[in-house]
Amino acid sequence: MKNLKTNLEKAYNKSAHERNSASIQAWKIEERSRFLSLLITEKKENLLEIGAGPGKDSRFFQENGLKVVCTDLSPEMVKLCRQKGLDAKVMDFSDLQFSENSFDAVYAMNSLLHLSKKDLPAVLQTINVILKRDGLFFMGVYGGVDHEGIWEEDIYEPKRFFSFYEDAHLKRILGEVFELLSFRQIDSGESSRHLHFQSIILRKH
Repeated sequence: MKNLKTNLEKAYNKSAHERNSASIQAWKIEERSRFLSLLITEKKENLLEIGAGPGKDSRFFQENGLKVVCTDLSPEMVKLCRQKGLDAKVMDFSDLQFSENSFDAVYAMNSLLHLSKKDLPAVLQTINVILKRDGLFFMGVYGGVDHEGIWEEDIYEPKRFFSFYEDAHLKRILGEVFELLSFRQIDSGESSRHLHFQSIILRKH
């Protein structure tokens, strides 16, 4: 797994500036805004983003009044986050170094799909621990099919590792740790890979 993480770091270091300049898809903006509306309604104050990439989502939440901390495996991505005025840390999402009850909310858009299936439950437990009581967790991943391994069609180099889940399977895993508030299937244009996007909002029990 160490080699997979090294390759993931290399792939995202190489693509950092390209991802920073790319526009965000409209459906992702909508999902992000839906989560923000819930955070505002529940008067949540601080948020951790896991796998923040160049920090576009973290900046959005910060500009809308939340105190944000963001993490990414890639040092190049973290540099771009800091250039946006964000509190950003180089950190592996399988080893989150935060104390209990640190955050009102956690946001993870297209990051946890890089975890192996055996490692996901432990990361979910860690997220649960660092959330405050009644904390909210947005998890967005591609799925709808069962897959684990290097994605051979990947345009990134080195090619990245992905885990995809069928909807019912992912709901079961998440339900063992969190209360499921919503699970939305979104057509993300990934039909060639038989994938849809799984937009999920969860609450700490």
